[in-house]
Amino acid sequence: MAGHSKNDVRVRIHTRIRARVHGTAERPRLAVFRSLKHIYAQVIDDRQGHTLVAASSSEKSGISTGGNVAGAKAIGKLIAERAKDKGISKVVFDRGGFLYHGRIKALADAAREAGLEF
Repeated sequence: MAGHSKNDVRVRIHTRIRARVHGTAERPRLAVFRSLKHIYAQVIDDRQGHTLVAASSSEKSGISTGGNVAGAKAIGKLIAERAKDKGISKVVFDRGGFLYHGRIKALADAAREAGLEF
């Protein structure tokens, strides 16, 4: 694995996940991305190529905690609420090549608690 950055490995894993995970209008894809400072979530209809709902810790929505577990929980709750407003209740989860652990898991759990099914 010498010469491969962590991100190269993540992108390769993400490509593998995307071979199986497709977002449709009935069941869009909840894609998650985390950077060192922030966490981002989007609900995507891949057939249309449209982002239906988005939420991120970098918005000026008053969520002060960005790149930590508390921030991830807040974003999970927010994305679920916004999705429900648009009439979306079922999604497929796309962890984006990140391990299902820590901030990614916190976001997923919070979204489930707020009523998204996946």
